Amino acid sequence: MPLETATYIDGLNASNPAASDAISTADDHLRLIKSALKATFPNITGPMTLSQSQIAPLASPTFTGTPAAPTAAAGTNTTQLATTAFVQAALQAVYPVGSIYINATNSTNPGTLLGFGTWVAFGAGRVPVGFNASDPLFDTAEETGGSKDAIVVSHTHTGTTAGAGAHSHTYTNTFGGGGAAAAASGSLGTITDNTSSVVDHTHTFTTDSTGSSGTNANLQPYITVYMWKRTA
Repeated sequence: MPLETATYIDGLNASNPAASDAISTADDHLRLIKSALKATFPNITGPMTLSQSQIAPLASPTFTGTPAAPTAAAGTNTTQLATTAFVQAALQAVYPVGSIYINATNSTNPGTLLGFGTWVAFGAGRVPVGFNASDPLFDTAEETGGSKDAIVVSHTHTGTTAGAGAHSHTYTNTFGGGGAAAAASGSLGTITDNTSSVVDHTHTFTTDSTGSSGTNANLQPYITVYMWKRTA
């Protein structure tokens, strides 16, 4: 008789009692299960029939229905089965209240994606910067500042040269006439003289305009993502 339909009473194969002293390994498994069922349900009387198709193998079992298991303590790092409750607790430890969740393409609220928490959109149009207790611009959590239009505006520089003391300048002047013929005959002459002396003075000058003006002229390289903050 096939093992799949064997009937057991008090550990014996009812279909072949004479062979009870040579029970196969599969029969041994069925006997143990039957004994456990009788111990769990002592009020059951009469023969009990088990099918091998109803028994999960010891190696790589496949469960059906909604099997339950004990939930391991947070931080457990073993080969113990992880329940859905354990997975949820682990995710909530990764994303405690105040955490930022970032997704490059999915705009769905993380409360829906992760299955826990209250989340609000965060940091619209801004980039995060690290906390710095020694800098008043960055010494408070969620402090904001800066402007995408704060640029190096078009401007000039004005300066003054240092005084050079009273001085004069030397110059040379060419005189004569006759054009090219006079020049060929050497009739042109030169005279060198000095300008009148001037008192100590300075010169003021203005450089050409530099810089740029325009909206969005001071943005760092960026990439847009969806950011959410967990509030509860």
